[in-house]
Amino acid sequence: MLRRIPLLAVLLCALTSAAVANEAGPAVVYSVGGKFDGSFNEAAYRGAERYRAETGERYAEFEIASAAQSLQALRSFAQRGHSPVVAIGFTHAAALADVAPEFPETAFVLVDMVVEAPNVRSVVFREQEGSYVVGRLAAMASKTGTLGFVGGMDIPIIRKFACGYIQGARSADPAVKVLVNMTGNTPAAWSNPARGAELTRSQIEQGADVIIQAAGGTGIGVLQAAADGGALGIGTDSNQNGLHPGKVLTSMRKRVDVAVYENFLAAREGRWTPGVQVLGLAEGGLDWVIDAHNRGLITAEMEAAAEAAAAGIAEGRIKVHDAASEGPCPVK
Repeated sequence: MLRRIPLLAVLLCALTSAAVANEAGPAVVYSVGGKFDGSFNEAAYRGAERYRAETGERYAEFEIASAAQSLQALRSFAQRGHSPVVAIGFTHAAALADVAPEFPETAFVLVDMVVEAPNVRSVVFREQEGSYVVGRLAAMASKTGTLGFVGGMDIPIIRKFACGYIQGARSADPAVKVLVNMTGNTPAAWSNPARGAELTRSQIEQGADVIIQAAGGTGIGVLQAAADGGALGIGTDSNQNGLHPGKVLTSMRKRVDVAVYENFLAAREGRWTPGVQVLGLAEGGLDWVIDAHNRGLITAEMEAAAEAAAAGIAEGRIKVHDAASEGPCPVK
């Protein structure tokens, strides 16, 4: 007789397997889309792998298939003695708010959302600063005067990305047009490359010749469609220049890898503290990439303009509007 195995049992089995050799070490719970999404989750994975390579200590990990699995994943790792437990993405916020008080001796880290608890460190980024810099590059590279932005789930973080991108573009060309589309309103928006490609093709048809993605795994479809359609793409979160060499203008890195690595290491060395950590250009939490794959696309003038923007923001001379905390974007 066949018996249906409850999802919870499957999840517990997977967590147990991941944690067998690491009863007292750190753990990471990825967001929807998988650790090899080429973007946000993969940046976290690289940070964990750096920690493993440098310390020789293993870590546990779990890839949730839906937000509903977050609660049990966080609780199971805490029950097994893992600390810190790093949760990647805002979708873990509600679950962590429930789990953290249950395990006051466990250190938890949440990336991209704030949960206030005495055993939680929340790591958030000033995404608008990095997208301002690559927006300036996009406007300088454009031949049509029309740019594109394809976001993932329509949430404040992605609106910050879009607003910063528009502000940066307008700093280089006040007349530039920026098309903005979001993939959806649920976490599934992070893992729908076909929809990302569809939106990108539509923007190209409207004249966009440089298109940034801020859409997690969905962004892989954006970059593919841009390359296929004769437009330049811009990657985010990870360095995505190599996905389509010569067809990705640059990548704006959001250093989730550094956040994971440093929290793992701080716990190991006994210097981990709770609270809210805000990372921007000044703190090294964001940057943009020039490498062998895009060197031919970035002129000396463009590089100088981008570096001037980054320095101006880091030093406080350029103020980038934060659409999440300061209200709707003042530019369209």
